[in-house]
Amino acid sequence: MPLTDTQIRNARFNPDGTGNRLSDGGRMYLQIAQSGAKYWRMNYRFNGKDKTLALGVYPAVSLAAARKKRDEAQEKLAAGIDPGEAKKADKRAARLAAINTFEAVALAWMDERRPYVEPAQYDKTLARFKNDAFPWLGRRPVAEIEAPDILDVLKRVDSRGARFTAHRLRGEISRVFRYGIKEGLCKADPARDLLGAIPPAQTTHFASITEPAKVGEMLRAFDGFGGTFPVLCALKLAPMLFVRPGELRKAEWEHIDLDKAEWRYLVSKTDTPHLVPLSAQAVAILRELHALTGFGRYVFPGARDRNRPMSEAAINAALRRLGYDTKTEITGHGFRAMARTILHEELEQKPEVIEHQLAHAVPDNLGGAYNRTRFIKDRRAMMQVWADYLDRLKAGATVLQLAG
Repeated sequence: MPLTDTQIRNARFNPDGTGNRLSDGGRMYLQIAQSGAKYWRMNYRFNGKDKTLALGVYPAVSLAAARKKRDEAQEKLAAGIDPGEAKKADKRAARLAAINTFEAVALAWMDERRPYVEPAQYDKTLARFKNDAFPWLGRRPVAEIEAPDILDVLKRVDSRGARFTAHRLRGEISRVFRYGIKEGLCKADPARDLLGAIPPAQTTHFASITEPAKVGEMLRAFDGFGGTFPVLCALKLAPMLFVRPGELRKAEWEHIDLDKAEWRYLVSKTDTPHLVPLSAQAVAILRELHALTGFGRYVFPGARDRNRPMSEAAINAALRRLGYDTKTEITGHGFRAMARTILHEELEQKPEVIEHQLAHAVPDNLGGAYNRTRFIKDRRAMMQVWADYLDRLKAGATVLQLAG
């Protein structure tokens, strides 16, 4: 006979062992322990083996609730599913969901990349997560977060006028999910679907590549260039120094001091003095080139007339030779936009330091438009950081952004 609530409430443990198991039908029963605790159980057979499924403890699990669990277990059996194993899988999933929150996965990703980033960059990324992501996504299981959830976070940031931050945060969230995929904690990167969801923070007139992974592909492609050695060196130095193409092709040896790692010249647009700190990588390229062209005036002499600089079309022609569309993908002038964007968004260099290195007129508090030596210590450090970053991109380092 089916059990009743009154019968269950009044049931007591019998020391002689009789009456300690009360059946409710469907192989479900109430087991009364010596302690007085009352456990719901269900016996079943699966793949030729007798098994027992725990359904909970009375009164936390009522008679009606126990019967519902029994019915669900019988449905699983009818479908060829072992309810005991299904219960274990559900518990494992629940434990993983509790542990693998977005915040936990994000912090694990940050720990993994910590040896490869500057402390200041690490701190800024953590601050963005704490201020703009963790309050809304932090406690949620990473595998349950979808693109609309992330978009809400990005729109909240964008609405306060921090569009650069919104774009940077999307990229960082995306990398958290890619880390989660690698660790088997989630199966997809919903942030990747949000490329373009927030309007671009800036537009550039010249075609440029600003996605780190694609920059790495381009740098590797340079090694396959089959043209002259001076043009190959110009190709390698163009993204590293990000000066105007005309200034690079007209570079003169007398203006370059390899021992001091400096290049000084007059900016073509403003006729003002400019100083370019040379990274160790740039110095190495120029020393090798000096053996070939150092006896002449120009660093990159023309192929037919060594008393003239190389053609103004040489860099773009070399890019087209490597398969790049200089109207839609990358142009010689586009290396400036590439450097400005990645230095700010990925390496988090100060905008005023970047703009001074670009020789842009940026008025300061005293009204001065440009000073060739201003921020020079920061600029030297930035140019070395940039060259090292390009090396890691070329090598395909996993700590770098892969898309978006």
